[in-house]
Amino acid sequence: MTDTDDDTPTPIHEPRLWSDERWTARVIKNEDDDGWAVSMTLQGEAEPALVGPWTMGRDKKNPKPLDVSAFNTLVKTASEVLRRHEQQLHAQLNKNVTITTAQGQRLRVALVIVPDEEGATATLSAQDELGEELARAPAPPSFKLTPASALAWVESGFERLH
Repeated sequence: MTDTDDDTPTPIHEPRLWSDERWTARVIKNEDDDGWAVSMTLQGEAEPALVGPWTMGRDKKNPKPLDVSAFNTLVKTASEVLRRHEQQLHAQLNKNVTITTAQGQRLRVALVIVPDEEGATATLSAQDELGEELARAPAPPSFKLTPASALAWVESGFERLH
């Protein structure tokens, strides 16, 4: 019996379909006009991470065939699109502000939202300048973290938010 990994896709290097172990590039007819498009899909994902225009071949009718150089460029571009999407999502779910209390204490107040199909949850926390946590409390996922809302929470004695 041989030890093989059935989940690893076989590399494909065809003029309109190119794939490695992670990405698949597919040249498709552009639905909006007479041209061509290329889609880049990450292994295991249903939707492409990137769809963009593709170059016509010399005959001005058929698409230019995929090659290793084009594929590598497409992988780099699609990976960057995914990275930016992850950074944007992280920024939406993790917010923080720095405030100064009436007593002159500088605090960092953070809101972390955890998405869930059954309902998102959120946690508000406060840390002093040394990074020591002073308080942690559940918050509504809809809570708008601003310097004013953070200061109000701190000045309330870190009361639970509703």
